[in-house]
Amino acid sequence: MVPPPPPRSQAGSGESPGSSGATIKSADRVLAIFDLLAEKGTVRFVDVVNALGLPRSSAHGLLATMTARNYLEFDEASRHYALGLRAWQLGQSYAGHGDLEARARPLMDELAKTSGETVQLARLDGIFNVYVAIAESPQPMQLVSHVGSRLHAHATGVGKVLLAALDPAEARRRLAAQPLPRLTERTVTDVDTLMDVLAQVRASGYAQDHEEYVAGCHCVAVPVRDRQGGTLAALSLSTPTFRCDEQRAAEQLQLLRALVDRLERLLGR
Repeated sequence: MVPPPPPRSQAGSGESPGSSGATIKSADRVLAIFDLLAEKGTVRFVDVVNALGLPRSSAHGLLATMTARNYLEFDEASRHYALGLRAWQLGQSYAGHGDLEARARPLMDELAKTSGETVQLARLDGIFNVYVAIAESPQPMQLVSHVGSRLHAHATGVGKVLLAALDPAEARRRLAAQPLPRLTERTVTDVDTLMDVLAQVRASGYAQDHEEYVAGCHCVAVPVRDRQGGTLAALSLSTPTFRCDEQRAAEQLQLLRALVDRLERLLGR
């Protein structure tokens, strides 16, 4: 069960928390190119122009500059661009979730082994949840995902946990900023309905995704809190639906909460 990649958000959509609304067009376009390449892997010049709606002259200049600085690589034979060495080096220098991931990973591996299901740790990026660590299920039938994947938060368990941690007005602003894709027949895309769902998540302390992001997959998720009680990240257990009835989901919620209690103690909460 491989979840489809999310469509890239349009540049300048104002998703970022704390955004003042004032952006520098050329900088925004560079970051949009990075986002596109992170999603697609490799792209042609025409892909950049069409996907981002850039003038050809602007796209050419930006790509040439990014390539000259080694943030992009250009394959003359295939005429494709890819992320370059400097982009990789820049990513390696980010340590924002290093301690969290290091503390969580052994516990996640343990839970994946004992539960037989996939455990995922995610943080919020606009209206997407980004996986920062994954412990894969040992079973042959499993959810397949990757560290760094960006999934639409309104349709995932971890995403709903993370959105519920926002101020309700901010959550509504992000969800209403652009149309939300319907990924399966169960996906909720109405903002008012989603706000009710987030209120329920805040009240119960957990969220579920029952085939809302990908058919055949059930997910239960809980928040990981920092020392001040704010939501730092979210942890989930993902299971094929044929292995997850109501009792199994309740058991998984207990397992996740026990893991989070241990993790938060390790983080010094």
